Amino acid sequence: MSKTRWKIHKFGGSSLADVGCIRRAASIVAELPKTNIGVVVSAMRGATDRLLHSVSLAERDDRRCMAEITDVLARYTQAAQELLQAEHLISYLDQLAADESAIGDVLNGVAAAKSGDVRSREVVAGYGEMWSARLLAGFLKTELPGNRGGAYLDAVNVIVVQESELGPSVQWEQSQANFDREIAADFQGVVVITGYVATDIDGLQTSLGRNGSDHSAAIIAALSGATELSIWTDVDGVMSADPNKVPDAQIIDSLSYSEAMELAYFGAKVIHPQTLGPAVSNDIPVVIRNTFNPQHEGSKISADVTDSGQIKGVTAVANMALVNLEGAGMIGVPGTADRMFSALKNAAVSVNLISQASSEHSICVAVPNELADRAKNVVVEAFAAELESGQIQSVDVNHNQSIIAVVGDGMAGTPGIAARFFGSLSRARVNIRAMAQGSSERNISAVVNSDDTTRALRAAHSGFYLSAKTISVGLIGPGTVGSTFLDQLQQQSSRLQQDFNLDLRVRAIARSQRMIFGERRVDIGNWRAHDKENSLALDLELFEKHVHPDHIPHAAIIDCTASDDMADRYAEWLDRGIHIITPNKKAFSGDLQRFDEIRDAQRRSGARCFYETTVGAALPVITTLRDLVDTGDQIHSVQGIFSGTLAYLFNVFDGSRPFSEVVREAKESGYTEPDPREDLSGMDVARKLTILAREMGQRIELGDFPVQNLVPEALREVTVNEFLDQLADYDAEMTATLAAAKKAQKNLRYIAKLDAAGEASVSLEAVSADHAFSNIDLTDNIVQFASTRYSANPLVIQGPGAGPAVTAGGVFGDLLKLANQLGDGSQ
Repeated sequence: MSKTRWKIHKFGGSSLADVGCIRRAASIVAELPKTNIGVVVSAMRGATDRLLHSVSLAERDDRRCMAEITDVLARYTQAAQELLQAEHLISYLDQLAADESAIGDVLNGVAAAKSGDVRSREVVAGYGEMWSARLLAGFLKTELPGNRGGAYLDAVNVIVVQESELGPSVQWEQSQANFDREIAADFQGVVVITGYVATDIDGLQTSLGRNGSDHSAAIIAALSGATELSIWTDVDGVMSADPNKVPDAQIIDSLSYSEAMELAYFGAKVIHPQTLGPAVSNDIPVVIRNTFNPQHEGSKISADVTDSGQIKGVTAVANMALVNLEGAGMIGVPGTADRMFSALKNAAVSVNLISQASSEHSICVAVPNELADRAKNVVVEAFAAELESGQIQSVDVNHNQSIIAVVGDGMAGTPGIAARFFGSLSRARVNIRAMAQGSSERNISAVVNSDDTTRALRAAHSGFYLSAKTISVGLIGPGTVGSTFLDQLQQQSSRLQQDFNLDLRVRAIARSQRMIFGERRVDIGNWRAHDKENSLALDLELFEKHVHPDHIPHAAIIDCTASDDMADRYAEWLDRGIHIITPNKKAFSGDLQRFDEIRDAQRRSGARCFYETTVGAALPVITTLRDLVDTGDQIHSVQGIFSGTLAYLFNVFDGSRPFSEVVREAKESGYTEPDPREDLSGMDVARKLTILAREMGQRIELGDFPVQNLVPEALREVTVNEFLDQLADYDAEMTATLAAAKKAQKNLRYIAKLDAAGEASVSLEAVSADHAFSNIDLTDNIVQFASTRYSANPLVIQGPGAGPAVTAGGVFGDLLKLANQLGDGSQ
């Protein structure tokens, strides 16, 4: 018989859940190329569980045991009546009746003995596969053209296994002879084969264990010399992570046998590890495909994988416990590990992970949570003498742990994989209890608390860019700057995700009294409508929890208010691992104790705080100052024009019109705050100067230096309109100041100054016409850094330093810097 013509397809579980699924499976088979096709099937979904339950009921002599069988048979009878033509239906129902009688005999024997042995359970459980295979075979007789469809093959007559410590071991020579006997050398068409069931070396029916139908399909693929094995499920392929925990998980197009086995071992439920054994030995590609989406190509598992990705998947094994053996007496003593593992083996405790310090001071193993106490007891017993003498200090158990593993052939020989993995977990504030890596470098595993499983999966998955790098964003203060930021983000979000794999996900927006949430994200293109229809009363604790959920590892709050109350919360947010981005100057120019608490919280948590836009909007003023200081330059002085409003006023005020008229016009044109006195008071400039002083390491506070207030004292408490109307009464003083400056061939500028000794001032000054401050555009900010490196020719930064678009752009830029730092692990 030629072994080059076969392709094997396996259907089961959800792909054979009901009549509709069976029709769909038959339709898929009908569309397959006209090669020899082997279709391996399992029982209808839930049938095997009910068959096994009937044996458990019989053990208790519970007469309901046959009711379980009757219910399962009713499902198959109904399906047969809908699918089979009369001539096939009669023989199928006759066989069901005979099988029901045979099962009844087995259950009667179980009831009499008050015990169901393994053989009885396997015989009863195997009927589900037989009924499915006969049903599909009968249906295909009418669905396929000519004589292609309808052959039925019971795997009990083919597959021979011998039980071993590692499970059923296929007796290949005998199984091959059986296959060649059952399938004629000149066979052409489709044969439907039972999964799960087999025969032992004594000729008695047995099984390949739960999920054994996939293994059956791989065995049949090997026996038939198939060129490909397709396993049809209810998903499009092998996922890069559990989509229930990592919504951004994606289909892995191709992976190696080794990668697939690692993922299967660590919990990927699409394929069972044993399935791959026969495929690997015979170099048969395995394709995981979706019965409900047959057009999708699925995931191909083979030896020939050209994909160069370093990591293929991130997976988790839950419900684990750590057992730790520790003691100074273990150091340098041969056989300690052997004694521990022998004790665990004799107690039938499976070990999933081993971690041992190079000092040999401790050995840590991960075991199933339900076996942890048993494991501890046998290890304590094995080392009782050493515990008594103090050579072993302790045997401890930590329950409720999970193993997080990253898997990929591309890890081998690639530096930095472990650093990225552990760094991703660290930045998501996930503590690692133990770790392990095989010498093949195909897998790195870490043990974490079960409560951190979802966060750890998301962090690791995002860290390797298997999904979009996700940052959960909460915006407080969607006013002029905040709303402009949202508009800018909405315009760029698709490009950022497509080109840079960034998912900057706004999940909450808060005003002074109300807030809106998005389950996955807020529709920032339509957030104003949501704000009116679906807003909630403001609750900042609830806001924080929504922005920083367990399943998203990175969260940032963007504070676009000028609120002291919000600034008071920064340290708490940072301590909880929430990053801060803000143009709010209050936190960094106000109380020094609060400023210190914010810095301390950053150091403790590793969370970032970006506030570039507090000085000069999007101009890189703070960044430049930090770079000078961090690289060892000595700053001698800083001076500048830090108010776009005051720059505008004194650029326009040339004496041709009174100062009060210039102020009124500036307000009407939107160049000032709604109350121009906020600009004219000089406090905004003083705050910016304080921020720069603190960046230089100076312990300076507002009130420590003089600030010239340009608002006449008599007008500081009146209404805005009264201020604008009465300001004209003071025009003469400002006109005289301007005239004196002009006489000296100078220009008026509102300047902030700071030197290395901490001497600071904010005042209106006259500067020469050739001074850099005299040659700025209407609303420019400008700052000069005089330093050891920049002494003869100070470093100048100049440009628009105010306005919603510029400031919002600076906030946006800080958010992108955060994303970049989270991606490369820099602090």
